[in-house]
Amino acid sequence: MTCPGVGVIVATSYAAAIEAPEHFRHSRSVGAYLGLTPVRHQSGQADHSGGISRRGYRLMRTYLFEAAASLLVRVRQDSALKAWGRDLAQRMGFEHAAVAVARKMAVVLHAMWRSNSPFQAWPAAA
Repeated sequence: MTCPGVGVIVATSYAAAIEAPEHFRHSRSVGAYLGLTPVRHQSGQADHSGGISRRGYRLMRTYLFEAAASLLVRVRQDSALKAWGRDLAQRMGFEHAAVAVARKMAVVLHAMWRSNSPFQAWPAAA
């Protein structure tokens, strides 16, 4: 719950949906598991990127979308995640940006859970 925008409902639902962080080798796999990654329609001649795949837990996607929207609109504390979302919102529109922030938030929550560390608003360079 140290991540801005994430409250009790989102945190407990996320823990129930993921169950154990060890099930995922990489944190970025969580976005696909929850259905927050783009669908690709490929054939021999065409390669189209569509909307989100909508696989996985629908309610968890809804909670993450609401948490991302709350982060972008209501949270006053600035962070790298919020700045990235604001830039996306200017380029792509609010709803597309909120979905992208929701996916990134799911990845960040998994990484935080796996490393047992709190949210860092401005993570240090590796």
